[in-house]
Amino acid sequence: MEFRYPIKIRAVWWEGNKVCWIDTRKLPFREEIYCSNDPLRVAKAIIEMEIRGAPAIGVAAALAIASYAKELLEDNTYRDKFDNILKNAVKLLWETRPTAYNLFWALKRISSIIDLELDPHEKTSRLVEEALDIMREDIEANIKLGEYGAELIDHEDTILTHCNAGALATAAFGTVGGIIRVAWYTGKKIKIITTETRPVLQGARLNVWEYSREGIPITLITDSMAAFVIRKGLVNKVIVGADRITRKGYVVNKIGTYGIALAAKRHNIPFYVAAPTSTIDLGSSVDDVVIEERNPDEIRKVMDKPITLPEIPVYNYAFDITDPDLVTAIITEKGVVYPPFEENLAKIVKK
Repeated sequence: MEFRYPIKIRAVWWEGNKVCWIDTRKLPFREEIYCSNDPLRVAKAIIEMEIRGAPAIGVAAALAIASYAKELLEDNTYRDKFDNILKNAVKLLWETRPTAYNLFWALKRISSIIDLELDPHEKTSRLVEEALDIMREDIEANIKLGEYGAELIDHEDTILTHCNAGALATAAFGTVGGIIRVAWYTGKKIKIITTETRPVLQGARLNVWEYSREGIPITLITDSMAAFVIRKGLVNKVIVGADRITRKGYVVNKIGTYGIALAAKRHNIPFYVAAPTSTIDLGSSVDDVVIEERNPDEIRKVMDKPITLPEIPVYNYAFDITDPDLVTAIITEKGVVYPPFEENLAKIVKK
C-alpha cells in the first residue's frame, strides 16, 4: 500500500494470511509481535490490551475473521457449518470491549459479507477484501484527518494530549498522531505534552515511545498536573482522540479527558477531538453508552507492582464522557466539524 506520508509504525497488519500486532503492553521496553488466525487469541489480545485504541480494535477484529475464514477453508469438515462458525467468532469479538464504537462498526461490515449467499471460497475472498479495505481505509482516514487537523496547528504550538491516539491506537499513522505527524512533516516546529495516563500509562509508555522515535519533542506530566499546566499557559491547544462520539457530540474517551476539557474551557484553550467518522455513532445517545469497568488490579498496581493494600475497593472506569459544549471542534477525515454537533455530525457522516 502506498501513502502520501511515511508509515513508520503499524499497530495491526495482515501478514501470511494472519492478523499481526505489536503488543502495546510491553512498550516502551520491549517490541514483541504476535500473529494469529485464531479469533479467540485475538479476542484475548483485545481484552488484555495487547491491541488497544478504538480504530486498531476494529481493524484487528475484521482481520481476525478474515484470517479465520482462510483457516476454515483448509478443512472440508467445516463446509456445512462455515457461516455459523464465523458468526460465533464475530459474537466472541463483539463482546470483548463494550465502549469502542469502531469495533462494532467493523464487525457489522464483516457480518454483512458473512450473510451473503456465496460459497465458502468466494465468501472468504470477499471477507479478506473487506478486512483489508477496512485497514487501508483506516490509514487513509488518519492521513486525511491529519491534514485537516494540521491546518489548525500553528508554528511553535505546544499541544497537550491525553492517552495514546497515535499510530499504536490505529492500523497506522494515528488520529491525534496523524495531526501531529503531518504538522511535523510539513515543517511546523511543535512540542507535545502528554499525560502519563493512569492506570495503564498509555501516555508515559506509548506516546513517549512513538514521538521520541520521530524526533518530535515530547514532555511527560502526571495526569493530575494537566489543569495546572493549562493554567500556567504552557499549552496552546488540547487534542485528544475518542472511542465513541454520540449523535449530539458527547465524546467518550480515556478517563480523565473530561477534567482536561473543563480546564481548557476555563482558560480559553481550544479543545479538539480527533476521530474518524467510524467512531461517530449517530444511533446512540449519551444514555446508551456503556462505560467499561476494568480489572481493579490495574489501579492497585503499577506495572504489576502493588502500590496499595490488595483488598482495598477500587473504581476502575476506563472512559469518561465530555459534554459537547466543551469541545471546540471534532476533526475527521471528511473535514472539521464545529457546533451545532447534532446537525453537523450527521452531515459529515453522510457526506
